[in-house]
Amino acid sequence: MDIISQLQEQVNSIAALTFNTFGTLQRDAPPVRLSPNYPEPPPNPTEDSANFADQPKLMSAALVKAAKQFDALVAALPPSEGGEEAQLRRIAELQAENDAVGQELQKQLEAAEKELKQVQELFSQAADNCLNLKKPD
Repeated sequence: MDIISQLQEQVNSIAALTFNTFGTLQRDAPPVRLSPNYPEPPPNPTEDSANFADQPKLMSAALVKAAKQFDALVAALPPSEGGEEAQLRRIAELQAENDAVGQELQKQLEAAEKELKQVQELFSQAADNCLNLKKPD
């Protein structure tokens, strides 16, 4: 797998870990009193309250590990050669090449359409000839 695909996979992994972490925290976090004007919230009927205390640490460690793996993949990227100006020149060259190939493909498409039209006309003429031969006089 190339480095860009690995980076995409790692970003997906970080997103999934983040989503699961926030979801778990929202689901399992004990209620908190927001203001003295409100009554004390009812206790959260959590069976594993000791386990909940460990979950944020474990999830944070998993996120940090995934972020470090992402950083390592970024560090493994090949250095850009020649800086931004060279990259912009290369992009312009590739765009010009793409345009030239696109024009050539358009010419070939037009030629193929012209040839198809000729074949259809010949086929139509042949079909008419066959029908004319079969007509009784």
